Amino acid sequence: MFVLPEEHRKLFKDPFGELYQNMDAVIPLITGRVIYAVGDVVTHNLQKRGITPAIAVVDGQTMRAPCNRMPAMTGECVRVENPPGTITDDLVLALRQAITHTPVTIVVDGEEDLAVIPLVIAAPDGAIVLYGQPHKGVVLRTVDAKAKADAGRLLSHFHRIDS
Repeated sequence: MFVLPEEHRKLFKDPFGELYQNMDAVIPLITGRVIYAVGDVVTHNLQKRGITPAIAVVDGQTMRAPCNRMPAMTGECVRVENPPGTITDDLVLALRQAITHTPVTIVVDGEEDLAVIPLVIAAPDGAIVLYGQPHKGVVLRTVDAKAKADAGRLLSHFHRIDS
């Protein structure tokens, strides 16, 4: 399990990609692409527009409160535990397996926010990862060598512990 120390949490306040005000601004940029969504609201908003993400990572929460826009489950449903401030081995494994067996909805017991990091590392080049930036909009990250390197740098701030 990877644990993010409190002193490094500030690194995750800035968007890990391009920030857009809303989903309507993102839709023209993602048409015909493989989409991975992290977050209940982002997944719900994609589905509302007729787009089914290849992978959806949800936890039933939005900004630490129950989500009233729970997205529909698509494809296989995989449940994993992932406490806040961590990236568990089970989450990493579920993401890796999901990439080769889409569509998949990964339901996280805990917190899904940090799933963006291992998802970008594992995703094929050219895929699009979307997640919500609270009170600001939607972040779009195209997976490429730079995105993978940036994700690896962020992961280097975590402590690895045996779970």
